Amino acid sequence: MLRADKNALICDLAETYHIFDYKQLPPSQVAIFAIGLRDNSRIKMKLSGSKVPPDICLLAGIFDRLNVLLWSKTKDAEKGRNRPKPLLSVLYEEQKDTDISAYSSGEDFLKEREKLLEKAGRR
Repeated sequence: MLRADKNALICDLAETYHIFDYKQLPPSQVAIFAIGLRDNSRIKMKLSGSKVPPDICLLAGIFDRLNVLLWSKTKDAEKGRNRPKPLLSVLYEEQKDTDISAYSSGEDFLKEREKLLEKAGRR
């Protein structure tokens, strides 16, 4: 778990067990605590590859079924149009166009900001 995401495990141990320095404990005890974390903890979600907690998936599935049931009683359903998009598919879609930047200092951020403002024609 430490190799997968050390920060996620540290956050989960602190949140769940109030363990702020896991290195003070024997490794076997830390392992027991790690195994006991809930299924929607950061580290377990990362290890399982889930982006959405199981309870949210269940609720989204219920919502989708109810939405289709309600839609099936409409005139749109009779004509086969405007079928509601499933929420589950929206939750599991890969996020495209992620434009995340990190800066090592405030000056770097301000320089990049100026470049973007000049490019947009605001300066």
